[in-house]
Amino acid sequence: MLSNLDHNISSSTVQSRPLEPSPAPALEPRPPTSSDEDFFSSTSIASSSSSEDIQTNHSSPPLPPAAPPPPQIPISWPASGTISREWVNELMNAFEWASRAVPPQEFPSLLPVEVFDRLILSASKILHKEKNCVSIEGEELGRVSKVVVVGDLHGQLHDVLFLLKDAGYPGEDRIFVFNGDYVDRGAWGLETFLLLLAWKVILPHRVFLLRGNHESKYCTSVYGFEKEVSCKYGDKGKHVYCKCLGCFEGLPLASIIAGRVYTAHGGIFRSIPSTPSKRYKGKKNRKVIVDPNSTALSLGSFEELSKARRSVLDPPWEGQNLIPGDVLWSDPSMDPGLSPNKERGIGLLWGPDCTEEFLKKFGLTLIIRSHEGPDAREKRPGLGQMNEGYTIDHVVDSGKLITVFSAPDYPQFQATDER
Repeated sequence: MLSNLDHNISSSTVQSRPLEPSPAPALEPRPPTSSDEDFFSSTSIASSSSSEDIQTNHSSPPLPPAAPPPPQIPISWPASGTISREWVNELMNAFEWASRAVPPQEFPSLLPVEVFDRLILSASKILHKEKNCVSIEGEELGRVSKVVVVGDLHGQLHDVLFLLKDAGYPGEDRIFVFNGDYVDRGAWGLETFLLLLAWKVILPHRVFLLRGNHESKYCTSVYGFEKEVSCKYGDKGKHVYCKCLGCFEGLPLASIIAGRVYTAHGGIFRSIPSTPSKRYKGKKNRKVIVDPNSTALSLGSFEELSKARRSVLDPPWEGQNLIPGDVLWSDPSMDPGLSPNKERGIGLLWGPDCTEEFLKKFGLTLIIRSHEGPDAREKRPGLGQMNEGYTIDHVVDSGKLITVFSAPDYPQFQATDER
C-alpha cells in the first residue's frame, strides 16, 4: 500500500490522523491471447492468492479444496429491505466458496437476478447523488485512523478478499477509497463489483468507489466483462450487464482526502476554454461557447471538474466533455508539459512540471492514481516498473505523484507462474 502526507512510503496502509492514504498494489491492459468463452468456462473456478504470494511475489499455490457450502444458498434479500454487515459477510463467504465450487453458468443459483437488482438499485441511488469529486474530510475523518486507497482490481476476487482482511475491513476507524477498474481481464469481475457495492450500501461514508476507464461500455465489451456476465446469467445476462453499465455512470470521478490528497484513476485534467458570445438586447444571460480553435492545453480547475458530465457510457475523446476522459485515461510522463495521449487516443500525458503546478495551485501534497500495471510500465521509459504494486513517479517541491495497482495476477488471461 502507500504513503502519508509527509510522503513516507509504508508497507501497509496509510495513517489518517495525521491522514495518510494508503494505496494497495495495482495495473493496466494488454490484448488477451485466449478466447473469452474459454476463459469463462466451467474450468475457470481457479487461481487465488495467499498472503505470502502478495507480499513476496512468488507463484501461487494450488487452491485448497472447496469448503462446505455456506448456510444461506441462494442469497436472499433481507425481509427488512436493508442489508447489514452480517449480510455482506455472508456474501463474501458465498462468493469465495462459489468461486471454487460452482460453475459460472450456475451463478444464478447463488445470487438470483432479483437479489442482484435490489443490490444494484440500492447502490446506484447512493452513487448517482455523489459529486464528481467527492470530498472526504470533516466529521468523516475525525474518527478515522486510516484511509486505504486501492488501485485496479480487475476481477481478482481472492486478492480483494485478502486485501480487505489484511488492511482491516471498512468501519468507523477505517475509510476505503477504491480507484476504479473493478472488472475486465479477471474471472470474477461481477463478484468483485457487487461485493464493493454491498460495502458501499452499508457504509456509504466509509467506502468510496471511483470510476476507472474499464467501467465503460467499450472496455467491458472488449476485455471480458460483458462475456463474463452473459456466461453467468445466460438469457438474463443482457439485463444484468445493462444494469451494471447504468451503475458505472454513477461512479464519481475523483476524490480529495483531507484537502491534501487527490485520487483519480488516470490523473489530472485539462481546462476547457470558453469564450463569451455577444450579449443580445433583452437577454439576461450571456451564452458561453467552447472555443473549438483553441489548441493550447492548460490544467483544469475543480470547478470545471464539478460541472463535467460523467453520466456517459464511454467518455468522449473529442468535443466539449473531455474532462471525464482525461480523469480516467491520462498518464504521467517524465517529459515536461501537457500533451494529448496519442498512445491511448484519449486523455493526456503530463510531466513533473504539471504535477507541481497542480499540487501548488490547489494546496495539495499528493496525487494517487492507478491505471498502469506491469505490462503498461514495460513500455514507459523513465518511469518505475510496477513490481511492488506502486511506483513513485514524480517528486516535486510541493509533493509527490504515486501510481498504485492492486491486481497481483493481472491479467489473468495471460497468467504465468510469476506473480
